[in-house]
Amino acid sequence: MAKCDICGKGTIFGNNVSHSNRKTRRTWKPNIQKVKANINGSVKRIKVCTQCLRSGKIKKAI
Repeated sequence: MAKCDICGKGTIFGNNVSHSNRKTRRTWKPNIQKVKANINGSVKRIKVCTQCLRSGKIKKAI
């Protein structure tokens, strides 16, 4: 699962930095959930990050 369909949040890349200051590449992935949502009056299954779910940017289908 790659991106949030609402805000477009995706994987971020950076470095692990150890105590001895060695650097290795790592990734941070968003917490993406598959939910059924009401979009333009119809129910669709979309991938949404939990930040968008909590903030109420989508209306979940029952």
